[in-house]
Amino acid sequence: MSVTLAQANQAIAAAIGKAHVLGINISVAVCDPGGRLVAFARMDGSHWGAGYGSQGKAVASAGFARPSGLLAERAAAPIMGGIAQAEGGHMFYAKGAVPIFIDGALAGACGVGGGTGEQDEECAVAGSTAVLG
Repeated sequence: MSVTLAQANQAIAAAIGKAHVLGINISVAVCDPGGRLVAFARMDGSHWGAGYGSQGKAVASAGFARPSGLLAERAAAPIMGGIAQAEGGHMFYAKGAVPIFIDGALAGACGVGGGTGEQDEECAVAGSTAVLG
């Protein structure tokens, strides 16, 4: 099971809506369970690097089926570096992405970059929740 394009676009719209409330400009990426991009958007005024961050956090979240921030404390462990390297170097172990579960199965992840880690995660949660609603 994977998020559909329509669901990914719902997640993006909700994440951007939350960013407007928070007064920040973000990039948001939604990937499938294998970490491959389904949809992406970058708000006007968002830093170019936030695009990489949003995607990298989403890949990590999908890869481990947990919020990317929970992986940050273990990021320096050799196994974590090895996994990221074997995956192609696209994983970012930083706060700002959450997995998307549909009917109990991992369907993808929503990753956000552009604010603080806490703000990014708030936006990602809004995106993930929109898929379920």
